[in-house]
Amino acid sequence: MQLKKSANANLEDKRLTYVLIGLVFALSVLYVAFEWTTSDVTVAEITDVMVEQFETELDIDQTLQDEETPPPPEPEIPEEQIPDVINVVDNTTETQTIKISSEDDQNKKIDIAPVVKLEEPEEDEDEIFRVVEKQPEFPGGMAALSKYFQSNIRYPVMAQEMGIQGKCICEFVVNKDGSVQDVVVVRSAGDPSLDNEAVRLVKKMPKWKPGEQRGKPVRCKFVVPVTFKIAR
Repeated sequence: MQLKKSANANLEDKRLTYVLIGLVFALSVLYVAFEWTTSDVTVAEITDVMVEQFETELDIDQTLQDEETPPPPEPEIPEEQIPDVINVVDNTTETQTIKISSEDDQNKKIDIAPVVKLEEPEEDEDEIFRVVEKQPEFPGGMAALSKYFQSNIRYPVMAQEMGIQGKCICEFVVNKDGSVQDVVVVRSAGDPSLDNEAVRLVKKMPKWKPGEQRGKPVRCKFVVPVTFKIAR
C-alpha cells in the first residue's frame, strides 16, 4: 500500500527559498565577524576643579573696536607767486597826459580826400567781339533780311539744272559803322557755286546797325544762313 501526502505538506517546492535564506544569514554573520573590533573604553571622571577651569577659560570679555575712518585730506591752497623783484616807481616821474574831448568843435575843418576815379581800361578799337550786350541788327529785322536774300539771289544755272539744293552758313564782321567785311563760309551748301553766291549776297548787304558793348558801338562777328531751294 502506497502512502500519499497532502500537497500543502510537501516541502520540496520551497527548498530553494530556504537555501537562499540560509546563505544570506551565513553571509551576514561572516560580515559582522570581520567588522567586529574591540577597544578599551576609559571613563574619565569630571571633577569640580576641571569644571571651574573650563568656566574660567570661557569667561572672556570680547569688545568690538569701531573702525575710525580717516578725515578727508585738506585741499591744497596754491601759494601766490610773489615776484622776485618789485619795481618801485618814483612819484616824481612825469607821465604823458592825453586830453580827450567829447564836445563837437563845429569850427574845426575836416579835410576830405578827393574821390579818385578809377580809369577804365582802354578798349582796343580793332577788337572783335563774339558776344556783346546788344547784337547787330539788319535794317528792318530778320524778316527784312530773308526778303533781301529772296529778292537778290541768283541761282547758279548749272546747280539749278542738276537740281542741287542746300544751305550755306556765312560768318562775317559787322564794323562800328555797320559795314560788313571778312565774309567766310563756315558750312558749305554742297556746291562751290552756291557758296560763292551766298558770299556775294552777304557782301552786298546794306549797312547793319552795329552791336554795342557798354553803350558804345563795337566790331563783332555775326552768322547768317543762306538757303538755296528750287521751286517746283
